[in-house]
Amino acid sequence: MTDATPPARRRARRAWHARWGFGALAVLFLVIGAVGVVLPGLPTTPFVLLAAAAAARGSPRLLRRLRGHPRFGGTVRDWQRAGLVPRRAKVLASVGMVVGTATLAWLVHPWWVSAAVGGVSLVAAVWLWRRPEPGLRPRARRSVE
Repeated sequence: MTDATPPARRRARRAWHARWGFGALAVLFLVIGAVGVVLPGLPTTPFVLLAAAAAARGSPRLLRRLRGHPRFGGTVRDWQRAGLVPRRAKVLASVGMVVGTATLAWLVHPWWVSAAVGGVSLVAAVWLWRRPEPGLRPRARRSVE
């Protein structure tokens, strides 16, 4: 049997599914970020940035609202423009990762679970701290002559 649906219609249907999926993902990340506002150890900013990335592909209206948000709009715009992460967000995310890993180590008995989460948190923290910050000029590289 062959599919009688024209190719353009199939592409449009796939595009609609992708937009819906990315829009749903953006809302999910926003909900997790909102939980992070009140739950210690769960950072908010990374989830807002993930929501913005998903909204860019699935919900232009949500992306406009995120960019215009009084609290997170500047962070979202800086991230999208040049991959900038404010120092305050780096510190809060790092503290959240340490608190979360320590709590997990205290509550979960298999040591390897805590070690795995700690390793992932360490990699995430190194990546995060290597991101440029808004308002700071990159250091000039010295040429070796």
